[in-house]
Amino acid sequence: MKVRGPKGTYDVLPADQPLRELVRTTAAAIFSSAGYQRIGTPAFEDTGLFERGVGSSSDIVRKEMYTFEDKGGRSLTLKPEGTAPVVRAYIQHGMHKLPQPVKLWYAERMYRFENPQAGRFREHYQLGAEAIGSGDPSLDAEMIMMLSDLYEALEVPGVELRLGSMGCPACREPFQKELSSFLDERAGAFCPDCLERARLNPLRVFDCKVEQCVAELERAPLLVDSLCQSCQDDFSALRGYLDSLGRSYRVDGTLVRGFDYYTKTTFEFECARLGAQKGIGGGGRYDRLVEELGGAATPAVGFGTGLERIVLALESEGISVPEVGIGVFLVTMGPEARELVVPLVHRLRQEGLSVDMDYAGRKMKGQMKQADRLGAAFTVIIGEEEIAAGKAAVKDMGSGRQEQVPLARLEDEIVLRLTQDGADGQKGSR
Repeated sequence: MKVRGPKGTYDVLPADQPLRELVRTTAAAIFSSAGYQRIGTPAFEDTGLFERGVGSSSDIVRKEMYTFEDKGGRSLTLKPEGTAPVVRAYIQHGMHKLPQPVKLWYAERMYRFENPQAGRFREHYQLGAEAIGSGDPSLDAEMIMMLSDLYEALEVPGVELRLGSMGCPACREPFQKELSSFLDERAGAFCPDCLERARLNPLRVFDCKVEQCVAELERAPLLVDSLCQSCQDDFSALRGYLDSLGRSYRVDGTLVRGFDYYTKTTFEFECARLGAQKGIGGGGRYDRLVEELGGAATPAVGFGTGLERIVLALESEGISVPEVGIGVFLVTMGPEARELVVPLVHRLRQEGLSVDMDYAGRKMKGQMKQADRLGAAFTVIIGEEEIAAGKAAVKDMGSGRQEQVPLARLEDEIVLRLTQDGADGQKGSR
């Protein structure tokens, strides 16, 4: 029996970490520069949070959630998205008392029972941001630009922005009746999933990817053409801000987000390099969610972007981050040398330096090969002869230059070499 990871999951191996870490650190810098603070929420929540927040008619709640009963008989769900848990935390911890809007960001794992494919997994990592407490369209523009800036900073290729509006109850409800009539008249042209969506929430039909349904929906009425005056004004203001910021976009009346909590602004960034499933990130406004989850009526806007989708797009462009080698590898020959080196390695690590030594009983040649495999910037060779002479051989692995350094000065010399010119143990980068 072969032991393998569960279907739809994957291991993040050491070689995969540098590019992922680049995405995370770039996101953290961009989000924090706009005043967003990091928040973390549990991996699982009460199932009712998602049923009420995301919506019982959404595909996520109907088909994709990992729901289980704990030993206390409570129904819990591994979180399939990040917004509802953040809003729950906002309400639970009285964050409405803080200066508004409260700006938060997260980088966490999400879980959905989906058909695994390139860049889409049952366990995935999502970067997201939420701004709770303001209905100003300029905040929507800030959200869009933060995500745009992230893709630009990472040099994600071929990114385009789709922009739409989900309206508000005043304009959405009459539109849904119009859309329902359209769908009823052409029921025979739609797939079973569309018919089910039409029964539960007609707007969800625009999520369908079946060619026949997509073609039929080209003749469907669009909500962006039926917005009330207030929603029109907000949408116009947002577009004005984006125009002034030089952010190009395409207005798409078929753009509906997969959650029921969205109102007004919706947006999605697409990357052509990702193929048919080209959505790389998006979000929108959810002015009713705080109230629906038990808080006071509070406007809010947010977004999410999949880490795997970003990495896949970058790799399609040949973008990678070289692994960083260790600073120094200490080659030892004989027990006396090891007795000297073990405490030295520990002290150097306490200095914040990247240091390693041999733990496999290799001969000198094998230890040098190991140092090279680890990308060491320098090696330090200590054996019986070196101890007798009171000197160690220090070799620059880049130039091949080797020199003798007194053992009494060895620790200071290693610290100096690895910290001068900001090297900090990273000269072994390959």
